[in-house]
Amino acid sequence: MRKILMLSVLAMLASCEEDKEGYVISGTVENATEGQNIYVSELNDTNTQTVVTDTVKVVDGKFELDLPEKEVPSISFLTMDGARGNVLYIADNTPISFEIYPDSLYASKVTGGKDNEVLYGYMTKIRETNEKMGKARNEMRQAFTSKDTAKLEELKITQQEISENDKINKKELVEQNPNSIVSVMVLQDMVNTKMYSSSELRALFDGLSPEVKQLSLAQMLDQNLKNLSRTDIGSIAPEFSAETPDGEQLALKDVLGKVTLVDFWASWCKPCRVENPNIVNVYKKYHDKGFNIIQVSLDRQGQKDKWLQAIQEDNLGEWNHVSNLMFWQDPIAASYGVRAIPAAFLLDEEGKIIAKNLRGEQLETKVAEVLNDDSK
Repeated sequence: MRKILMLSVLAMLASCEEDKEGYVISGTVENATEGQNIYVSELNDTNTQTVVTDTVKVVDGKFELDLPEKEVPSISFLTMDGARGNVLYIADNTPISFEIYPDSLYASKVTGGKDNEVLYGYMTKIRETNEKMGKARNEMRQAFTSKDTAKLEELKITQQEISENDKINKKELVEQNPNSIVSVMVLQDMVNTKMYSSSELRALFDGLSPEVKQLSLAQMLDQNLKNLSRTDIGSIAPEFSAETPDGEQLALKDVLGKVTLVDFWASWCKPCRVENPNIVNVYKKYHDKGFNIIQVSLDRQGQKDKWLQAIQEDNLGEWNHVSNLMFWQDPIAASYGVRAIPAAFLLDEEGKIIAKNLRGEQLETKVAEVLNDDSK
């Protein structure tokens, strides 16, 4: 009997230990509505959408929820009924506390776990950088209005210093946190903003721990970096074909001129639309001398009419257009490592990439240089 009793006690202890697996999120909600729902979401397997995984109600301005153990750290979010935005956090099996402000979810506070410490340290620096940049831009507008050229030059240097410090901060964060999923997130930001070359980004990625490199987000980044290296200056541009507005297939090889612009854009992309008039001007000036264009639209499925309308409104009908209407899942964008638009690649007559992401006067200068045109 005594032996049986001991086994029962051990079984109870084992059961208690199992109940402790996982992690707890808890917190307070400012001016909370009693019974208001808080939703826990995570990125799906392809890291493209959020999926709700659990719900908890606010009681007396507080909430607490036991969540299952995470096999690996994951990017998670809290959202609320009636509140815009979300609260970002890293779920890594450590207890996490929240101070939630429904009127401004992005201002909410998150504490608990090394990953969240790194994440919110990074987000604080991003906010500080944005504030400094915003202040510099406002001062530049004032200096421009008052025609203070000396102040304008001074502020240009200030902006360059802010940007350079931002680059350094991101690089140091990745180097100092090789075991954190946050380093993968920051590296992806660096890819999107094109602040480092693909070889420099690859070196930073290679410095991550083997465990972090196995995360799905890191594997996607790894593929993005491989795609980026295929579009380094001097590389042959990846071949592609897609449907034209008329529904016919058109390949890159069929439109190459002496110099060709492969331009990724979309009808919903305001910076793209702002740049389009410059592309029109360069095309009109240099097409007869061998300058061709193919624009690849990242418009959404079911919105072909918006794509066609933008072509007409921006007077882009004189050159070639293709689209898979697949938004960010577009395979051409993936093969070129495009994670943000506008994105542009300038090719020579052999399809070799000779420049990337030229805008405004820079585009015309490079086209004129390649075509040996001195009339610019």
